[in-house]
Amino acid sequence: MELRGAVVILFALFYSSSLSVVHTFQMKSIYCTISDSCDCDFKPDVRGLEWDLYRNLYGQHLAQEVVSEAVGDFIRKENPDRPLVLSFHGASGTGKTLVSSMVGRHLYGTAMSSPYVHQFIPTLHFPLSDQVQQYKMELRRWVEGNLTRCARSVFIFDEMEKMAPGVIDVLIPFLGPDYVLFQTNYRKAIYIFISTAGEEIINDLTLKTRLAGQEREDIRLQDLEASISQAVFNNRNSGFYQSQIIAEKLITFFVPFLPLNRHHVERCARRELCQRGECHRTDVVEAVGGAVNYTPQDGQHFSSTGCKSIPAKVNLFL
Repeated sequence: MELRGAVVILFALFYSSSLSVVHTFQMKSIYCTISDSCDCDFKPDVRGLEWDLYRNLYGQHLAQEVVSEAVGDFIRKENPDRPLVLSFHGASGTGKTLVSSMVGRHLYGTAMSSPYVHQFIPTLHFPLSDQVQQYKMELRRWVEGNLTRCARSVFIFDEMEKMAPGVIDVLIPFLGPDYVLFQTNYRKAIYIFISTAGEEIINDLTLKTRLAGQEREDIRLQDLEASISQAVFNNRNSGFYQSQIIAEKLITFFVPFLPLNRHHVERCARRELCQRGECHRTDVVEAVGGAVNYTPQDGQHFSSTGCKSIPAKVNLFL
Protein backbone atom coordinates (compact mmCIF):
# COMPACT_ATOMS: atom_id res chain seq x y z
CA MET A 1 0.00 0.00 0.00
CA GLU A 2 2.86 2.37 0.83
CA LEU A 3 4.42 1.67 -2.58
CA ARG A 4 1.09 2.20 -4.34
CA GLY A 5 0.58 5.49 -2.46
CA ALA A 6 4.02 6.68 -3.44
CA VAL A 7 3.31 5.87 -7.10
CA VAL A 8 0.01 7.77 -6.95
CA ILE A 9 1.75 10.78 -5.42
CA LEU A 10 4.52 10.68 -8.05
CA PHE A 11 1.95 10.39 -10.85
CA ALA A 12 -0.02 13.31 -9.44
CA LEU A 13 3.11 15.42 -9.23
CA PHE A 14 4.12 14.49 -12.79
CA TYR A 15 0.63 15.22 -14.14
CA SER A 16 0.51 18.55 -12.34
CA SER A 17 3.97 19.41 -13.62
CA SER A 18 2.98 18.43 -17.17
CA LEU A 19 -0.09 20.66 -17.04
CA SER A 20 2.11 23.46 -15.77
CA VAL A 21 4.56 22.95 -18.64
CA VAL A 22 1.74 22.87 -21.20
CA HIS A 23 0.16 25.97 -19.67
CA THR A 24 3.52 27.73 -19.64
CA PHE A 25 4.14 26.78 -23.27
CA GLN A 26 0.70 28.03 -24.29
CA MET A 27 1.19 31.29 -22.42
CA LYS A 28 4.64 31.68 -23.97
CA SER A 29 3.18 31.11 -27.43
CA ILE A 30 0.55 33.77 -26.84
CA TYR A 31 3.14 36.13 -25.40
CA CYS A 32 5.51 35.59 -28.32
CA THR A 33 2.73 36.31 -30.77
CA ILE A 34 2.13 39.80 -29.40
CA SER A 35 5.55 40.56 -27.94
CA ASP A 36 8.13 42.82 -29.54
CA SER A 37 11.04 40.58 -28.66
CA CYS A 38 10.36 37.00 -27.60
CA ASP A 39 11.11 34.43 -30.29
CA CYS A 40 12.29 37.15 -32.69
CA ASP A 41 15.44 37.77 -30.65
CA PHE A 42 14.67 41.45 -31.10
CA LYS A 43 17.26 43.63 -29.36
CA PRO A 44 17.14 47.16 -30.75
CA ASP A 45 20.10 49.44 -30.18
CA VAL A 46 19.00 52.83 -31.46
CA ARG A 47 21.98 54.66 -29.97
CA GLY A 48 24.29 52.17 -31.65
CA LEU A 49 22.57 52.80 -34.98
CA GLU A 50 22.91 56.56 -34.57
CA TRP A 51 26.62 56.22 -33.77
CA ASP A 52 27.22 53.80 -36.65
CA LEU A 53 25.54 56.17 -39.10
CA TYR A 54 27.55 59.11 -37.79
CA ARG A 55 30.87 57.28 -37.78
CA ASN A 56 30.73 55.09 -40.90
CA LEU A 57 28.40 56.81 -43.38
CA TYR A 58 30.08 59.62 -45.26
CA GLY A 59 28.50 62.64 -46.95
CA GLN A 60 24.91 61.60 -46.21
CA HIS A 61 23.48 64.03 -43.67
CA LEU A 62 19.92 63.40 -44.89
CA ALA A 63 20.17 59.64 -44.55
CA GLN A 64 21.80 59.96 -41.14
CA GLU A 65 19.02 62.20 -39.85
CA VAL A 66 16.03 60.50 -41.45
CA VAL A 67 17.00 56.88 -40.78
CA SER A 68 18.07 57.37 -37.16
CA GLU A 69 14.98 59.40 -36.28
CA ALA A 70 12.51 57.25 -38.25
CA VAL A 71 13.78 53.94 -36.85
CA GLY A 72 14.10 55.33 -33.32
CA ASP A 73 10.59 56.79 -33.30
CA PHE A 74 9.13 53.61 -34.80
CA ILE A 75 10.81 51.26 -32.32
CA ARG A 76 9.62 53.33 -29.37
CA LYS A 77 5.98 52.80 -30.36
CA GLU A 78 4.50 49.76 -28.65
CA ASN A 79 1.70 49.54 -31.20
CA PRO A 80 2.52 51.49 -34.37
CA ASP A 81 -0.45 52.27 -36.60
CA ARG A 82 1.41 51.20 -39.75
CA PRO A 83 4.77 49.66 -40.73
CA LEU A 84 7.88 51.75 -41.30
CA VAL A 85 8.53 51.95 -45.05
CA LEU A 86 11.78 53.56 -46.24
CA SER A 87 12.86 53.97 -49.86
CA PHE A 88 16.57 54.66 -50.43
CA HIS A 89 17.57 56.42 -53.66
CA GLY A 90 20.89 57.48 -55.11
CA ALA A 91 23.85 56.51 -57.23
CA SER A 92 25.76 53.27 -56.79
CA GLY A 93 28.30 53.25 -53.96
CA THR A 94 26.74 56.03 -51.90
CA GLY A 95 25.83 53.86 -48.88
CA LYS A 96 22.28 52.59 -49.45
CA THR A 97 23.06 48.91 -48.89
CA LEU A 98 25.43 49.81 -46.05
CA VAL A 99 22.64 51.61 -44.18
CA SER A 100 20.17 48.75 -44.68
CA SER A 101 22.76 46.41 -43.14
CA MET A 102 23.23 48.80 -40.22
CA VAL A 103 19.49 48.75 -39.53
CA GLY A 104 19.43 44.95 -39.47
CA ARG A 105 22.54 44.74 -37.30
CA HIS A 106 21.29 47.19 -34.69
CA LEU A 107 17.87 45.55 -34.44
CA TYR A 108 18.99 41.92 -34.28
CA GLY A 109 22.71 41.99 -33.50
CA THR A 110 23.44 40.70 -36.99
CA ALA A 111 22.42 41.86 -40.44
CA MET A 112 21.66 39.44 -43.26
CA SER A 113 22.47 36.36 -41.15
CA SER A 114 19.46 36.96 -38.91
CA PRO A 115 16.44 34.74 -39.75
CA TYR A 116 14.26 37.82 -39.24
CA VAL A 117 16.02 40.07 -41.76
CA HIS A 118 15.00 39.13 -45.30
CA GLN A 119 16.66 40.40 -48.48
CA PHE A 120 15.18 40.17 -51.96
CA ILE A 121 17.19 40.73 -55.15
CA PRO A 122 15.12 40.94 -58.38
CA THR A 123 17.70 39.29 -60.63
CA LEU A 124 17.79 36.35 -58.23
CA HIS A 125 14.24 36.09 -56.89
CA PHE A 126 12.16 37.69 -59.69
CA PRO A 127 14.26 37.36 -62.89
CA LEU A 128 11.53 36.79 -65.52
CA SER A 129 9.25 39.64 -66.59
CA ASP A 130 6.54 37.24 -67.82
CA GLN A 131 6.16 35.59 -64.39
CA VAL A 132 4.79 38.60 -62.50
CA GLN A 133 1.65 36.85 -61.25
CA GLN A 134 3.62 33.85 -60.01
CA TYR A 135 6.12 36.10 -58.24
CA LYS A 136 3.32 38.07 -56.61
CA MET A 137 1.79 34.92 -55.13
CA GLU A 138 5.16 33.67 -53.90
CA LEU A 139 6.12 37.05 -52.40
CA ARG A 140 2.80 37.40 -50.60
CA ARG A 141 3.11 33.92 -49.07
CA TRP A 142 6.72 34.57 -48.09
CA VAL A 143 6.02 37.90 -46.39
CA GLU A 144 2.88 36.63 -44.67
CA GLY A 145 4.67 33.53 -43.38
CA ASN A 146 7.60 35.48 -42.00
CA LEU A 147 5.35 38.06 -40.36
CA THR A 148 3.51 35.23 -38.64
CA ARG A 149 6.84 33.96 -37.29
CA CYS A 150 8.02 37.41 -36.25
CA ALA A 151 6.02 40.63 -36.27
CA ARG A 152 9.25 42.65 -36.11
CA SER A 153 10.60 41.26 -39.38
CA VAL A 154 12.74 43.46 -41.63
CA PHE A 155 12.28 43.14 -45.41
CA ILE A 156 14.92 44.61 -47.73
CA PHE A 157 14.26 44.87 -51.48
CA ASP A 158 17.50 45.68 -53.30
CA GLU A 159 17.93 46.89 -56.91
CA MET A 160 14.31 47.97 -57.30
CA GLU A 161 15.22 49.43 -60.69
CA LYS A 162 15.62 45.83 -61.94
CA MET A 163 12.28 44.53 -60.65
CA ALA A 164 9.43 43.98 -63.10
CA PRO A 165 6.66 46.56 -62.52
CA GLY A 166 3.63 45.13 -60.74
CA VAL A 167 5.36 42.59 -58.50
CA ILE A 168 5.85 44.87 -55.53
CA ASP A 169 2.21 46.02 -55.43
CA VAL A 170 1.27 42.72 -53.82
CA LEU A 171 2.63 44.28 -50.62
CA ILE A 172 0.02 47.05 -50.57
CA PRO A 173 -2.18 45.38 -47.92
CA PHE A 174 0.83 44.88 -45.62
CA LEU A 175 1.96 48.52 -45.83
CA GLY A 176 -1.26 50.25 -44.80
CA PRO A 177 -3.05 50.53 -41.46
CA ASP A 178 -6.12 48.36 -42.10
CA TYR A 179 -4.89 44.88 -43.01
CA VAL A 180 -5.59 42.01 -40.58
CA LEU A 181 -3.07 39.16 -40.36
CA PHE A 182 -3.89 36.25 -38.08
CA GLN A 183 -1.70 35.83 -34.97
CA THR A 184 0.54 38.84 -35.46
CA ASN A 185 0.71 42.63 -35.51
CA TYR A 186 2.05 43.15 -39.03
CA ARG A 187 2.36 46.89 -38.39
CA LYS A 188 5.59 46.30 -36.45
CA ALA A 189 7.54 45.32 -39.58
CA ILE A 190 10.11 47.46 -41.40
CA TYR A 191 10.41 47.57 -45.19
CA ILE A 192 13.42 49.05 -46.99
CA PHE A 193 13.50 49.56 -50.76
CA ILE A 194 16.82 50.33 -52.46
CA SER A 195 17.13 51.86 -55.93
CA THR A 196 19.29 54.01 -58.18
CA ALA A 197 16.10 55.48 -59.69
CA GLY A 198 16.00 59.22 -59.05
CA GLU A 199 19.77 59.59 -58.90
CA GLU A 200 19.78 62.18 -61.71
CA ILE A 201 17.56 64.51 -59.68
CA ILE A 202 19.66 64.03 -56.55
CA ASN A 203 22.97 64.53 -58.38
CA ASP A 204 21.69 67.59 -60.25
CA LEU A 205 20.57 69.40 -57.09
CA THR A 206 23.81 68.50 -55.30
CA LEU A 207 25.86 69.89 -58.19
CA LYS A 208 23.79 73.08 -58.37
CA THR A 209 24.22 73.54 -54.64
CA ARG A 210 27.98 73.20 -54.94
CA LEU A 211 28.27 75.54 -57.93
CA ALA A 212 26.22 78.12 -56.02
CA GLY A 213 28.86 78.06 -53.28
CA GLN A 214 26.55 76.42 -50.76
CA GLU A 215 27.26 73.45 -48.51
CA ARG A 216 25.69 70.08 -49.33
CA GLU A 217 24.38 70.05 -45.76
CA ASP A 218 22.09 72.92 -46.80
CA ILE A 219 20.06 70.46 -48.88
CA ARG A 220 16.86 69.50 -47.07
CA LEU A 221 14.67 66.44 -47.42
CA GLN A 222 11.81 68.65 -48.65
CA ASP A 223 14.00 69.77 -51.56
CA LEU A 224 14.08 66.26 -53.01
CA GLU A 225 11.41 63.96 -51.63
CA ALA A 226 8.50 64.96 -53.90
CA SER A 227 10.71 65.01 -57.01
CA ILE A 228 12.09 61.55 -56.27
CA SER A 229 8.60 60.16 -55.71
CA GLN A 230 7.37 61.49 -59.03
CA ALA A 231 10.47 60.39 -60.94
CA VAL A 232 10.31 56.84 -59.60
CA PHE A 233 6.56 56.59 -60.25
CA ASN A 234 7.07 57.61 -63.91
CA ASN A 235 10.24 55.59 -64.53
CA ARG A 236 9.43 52.61 -66.77
CA ASN A 237 12.62 50.90 -65.61
CA SER A 238 11.59 51.03 -61.95
CA GLY A 239 9.79 48.36 -59.98
CA PHE A 240 7.69 51.26 -58.67
CA TYR A 241 6.52 52.29 -62.16
CA GLN A 242 2.87 53.41 -61.80
CA SER A 243 2.82 51.64 -58.43
CA GLN A 244 -0.12 52.18 -56.13
CA ILE A 245 2.33 52.00 -53.22
CA ILE A 246 3.48 55.46 -54.28
CA ALA A 247 0.07 56.67 -55.44
CA GLU A 248 -1.46 55.78 -52.07
CA LYS A 249 1.50 57.37 -50.22
CA LEU A 250 2.41 54.17 -48.37
CA ILE A 251 6.14 55.01 -48.25
CA THR A 252 7.02 56.74 -44.99
CA PHE A 253 10.16 58.47 -46.30
CA PHE A 254 12.02 58.71 -49.60
CA VAL A 255 15.65 58.96 -48.46
CA PRO A 256 18.12 60.63 -50.88
CA PHE A 257 21.76 59.53 -50.93
CA LEU A 258 23.93 62.32 -52.32
CA PRO A 259 26.91 61.77 -54.69
CA LEU A 260 30.30 61.58 -52.98
CA ASN A 261 33.24 63.92 -53.59
CA ARG A 262 36.96 63.20 -53.23
CA HIS A 263 36.98 63.96 -49.51
CA HIS A 264 34.37 61.26 -48.92
CA VAL A 265 36.19 58.80 -51.16
CA GLU A 266 39.38 59.28 -49.18
CA ARG A 267 37.49 58.70 -45.92
CA CYS A 268 36.25 55.41 -47.36
CA ALA A 269 39.81 54.49 -48.28
CA ARG A 270 41.06 55.39 -44.79
CA ARG A 271 38.36 53.22 -43.20
CA GLU A 272 39.31 50.31 -45.45
CA LEU A 273 42.97 50.69 -44.51
CA CYS A 274 42.19 50.87 -40.79
CA GLN A 275 40.22 47.64 -41.04
CA ARG A 276 43.44 46.08 -42.35
CA GLY A 277 45.58 47.62 -39.62
CA GLU A 278 47.15 50.14 -42.02
CA CYS A 279 45.71 53.45 -40.76
CA HIS A 280 49.06 55.21 -41.18
CA ARG A 281 49.17 54.77 -44.98
CA THR A 282 48.15 58.29 -45.97
CA ASP A 283 49.97 57.78 -49.26
CA VAL A 284 47.51 55.06 -50.22
CA VAL A 285 44.58 57.29 -49.20
CA GLU A 286 45.77 60.05 -51.54
CA ALA A 287 46.53 57.60 -54.34
CA VAL A 288 43.05 56.07 -54.16
CA GLY A 289 41.44 59.53 -54.12
CA GLY A 290 43.33 60.45 -57.27
CA ALA A 291 42.59 57.18 -59.08
CA VAL A 292 38.80 57.38 -58.87
CA ASN A 293 36.83 58.72 -61.85
CA TYR A 294 34.85 61.89 -61.14
CA THR A 295 31.92 63.56 -62.90
CA PRO A 296 31.34 66.03 -64.43
CA GLN A 297 34.81 65.49 -65.91
CA ASP A 298 35.52 69.19 -66.35
CA GLY A 299 34.78 69.94 -62.72
CA GLN A 300 35.97 66.73 -61.04
CA HIS A 301 33.12 67.00 -58.53
CA PHE A 302 31.66 63.59 -57.71
CA SER A 303 32.89 60.01 -57.77
CA SER A 304 31.16 58.11 -60.59
CA THR A 305 31.11 54.92 -58.49
CA GLY A 306 30.91 56.37 -54.99
CA CYS A 307 32.91 54.20 -52.62
CA LYS A 308 32.05 50.94 -54.35
CA SER A 309 35.47 50.36 -55.94
CA ILE A 310 37.53 51.44 -52.94
CA PRO A 311 38.56 47.96 -51.61
CA ALA A 312 39.92 47.01 -55.04
CA LYS A 313 41.82 50.27 -55.40
CA VAL A 314 43.29 49.92 -51.91
CA ASN A 315 44.55 46.48 -52.96
CA LEU A 316 46.15 48.10 -55.99
CA PHE A 317 48.14 50.72 -54.07
CA LEU A 318 48.83 48.88 -50.82
